[in-house]
Amino acid sequence: QRRYSAASCRPAPRPPAPPFPPHPARGFCHLSGTWLLYLPCTWSIGLAAEPGCLPDWRLLSLFGVGAVLMRGAGCTVNDMWDRDYDKKVARTASRPLAAGDISTFHSFIFLGGQLSLALCVLMCLNYYSIVLGAASLSLVITYPLMKRITYWPQLVLGFTFNWGALLGWSAIKGSCDWSVCLPLYLAGVMWTLVYDTIYAHQDKRDDIIIGVKSTALQFKEDTKQWLSGFSLAMLLSLCVAGMNCNQTFPYYSAVAAIGAHLAQQIYTLDIDKPEDCWKKFASNRSVGVLLFIGIVLGNL
Repeated sequence: QRRYSAASCRPAPRPPAPPFPPHPARGFCHLSGTWLLYLPCTWSIGLAAEPGCLPDWRLLSLFGVGAVLMRGAGCTVNDMWDRDYDKKVARTASRPLAAGDISTFHSFIFLGGQLSLALCVLMCLNYYSIVLGAASLSLVITYPLMKRITYWPQLVLGFTFNWGALLGWSAIKGSCDWSVCLPLYLAGVMWTLVYDTIYAHQDKRDDIIIGVKSTALQFKEDTKQWLSGFSLAMLLSLCVAGMNCNQTFPYYSAVAAIGAHLAQQIYTLDIDKPEDCWKKFASNRSVGVLLFIGIVLGNL
């Protein structure tokens, strides 16, 4: 992994890590993480609304609070698991646990407070949704381990981050209509594989050194072909979900616009330029917002 200067035969200084904020795959710790966790909730809440009606704004607000709390809890869990890895990466070495500013015991106490508040939010929902929401906790706890044992941690992140696609519907209807919820959930998982693989290309050099796995390292130069496949699966799943709940023209227009956005994103992506990967990753919030707008207009 060492590179040498032709002039001095000494290790050439490595460029400093780009000042990109961390995102869910690296600790759920940036505002982007909250949005990417929250938006699938808004999709299902919007799809569950009665025809001609706006989504339930009380539930949208409640899920917004829940997304902030669970994003924070995921951040704590991730930093607890990864404190030894974080010490070896310049971008994460200053995190409180990695830097030794707080102890693991105090982290457990803080995590307990976060989960207690999240439980209060969950208890505002019906019994079916309480059980369904509690089931996601196992994914939140185990996701950070996946990068140690598989090249597909982004897939597990997709299962975790899109749980709201199931929970939002059940919070309104009292149970899941699997003909709608499953394809919507699958679309979210495919979406996560797209944006998180793009993000992972920023850290691939450090990941190789410290032994962390990712889809970026798995796909390598074939990344764009894989991203294209995930995008196509996402669009098809969204169409199936829309057909099964009788969505209308604005919804499919939004799906088409999302397809154009993803195509442009993948076509112009430079996986060897971290700043471009960050820019493409950050643009995915627009994908989620666009779909929500399409759902609302389709209902109306």
